[in-house]
Amino acid sequence: MLPILLALAGSVAYGAADFFGGLSSRRSSALRVVAISAPASLAPVLLVAPFVGGRWSIEAVLWGAGSGIAAVLVFALLYAALARGPMSVLSPITAVVSAVIPVAIAFGSGERLSPLGVLGVVVAVAAIPLVAGGPAEHRPSIRALLLGLGAGVAVALQLVFLDASPDDSGLVPLLVGRGVAAAVVLIAVGMRRASLRGSEAPSLALAVSAGVLDSLANLLFLLSARAGLLTIAAVIVALYPAMTIALARGVLKERLRPLQIAGLVLAGAAVALLALTDA
Repeated sequence: MLPILLALAGSVAYGAADFFGGLSSRRSSALRVVAISAPASLAPVLLVAPFVGGRWSIEAVLWGAGSGIAAVLVFALLYAALARGPMSVLSPITAVVSAVIPVAIAFGSGERLSPLGVLGVVVAVAAIPLVAGGPAEHRPSIRALLLGLGAGVAVALQLVFLDASPDDSGLVPLLVGRGVAAAVVLIAVGMRRASLRGSEAPSLALAVSAGVLDSLANLLFLLSARAGLLTIAAVIVALYPAMTIALARGVLKERLRPLQIAGLVLAGAAVALLALTDA
């Protein structure tokens, strides 16, 4: 049951991070938001790492660095996508991609579920696009859609790279990954400083919150995947649009259709099925 609870908490953190990052990017350039979010995402790992420990190795560093590069792409692509279209549509589209790729890799590497678990995965993946069933006038542009799809691939790679790190590495991969992400972003900001001078400064509180919550979500996913299965952890974490949509409805007044409500109900059923599998 612990892996399920950890993945659920990670899903909530991811959803809130997406909302805060996307909202902040509507008021400023995505790069300026990431320039704050990426370094801020390193703080939670630095605070927790001394208490968790972990063995440093070449494998841990390499997988961690890969997750850091993927994290940079997640920040940039996802915030840019959410700034250009309705969060209630783009967030679920991204989530479908981020769920399907890790599940395919897990099954390809020999991971297996009971029939009840397979049913839970199918229901979860089906629930995500239903949650995306917003009004026709809220359809995203082609550019926003492509950005969202790219962000989904980046999220998937980030999760797969973290899961591939050695079990005894503790938080070393996450620490390396967040350090790499912060360094890459700050270098990019330095190179494009002139082109950013005219853009409005992002909300510090929103950008920092997005980075901290994203880092916390990765930490919870890593703990969940190590305590259980990549398939279950990735699918439950991919239900994060429920949190993004809840915040979008409460703050931005984006309306929910009956189809989206049905998707949320299915998401809850999927979690219950996966919890029974894990019991």
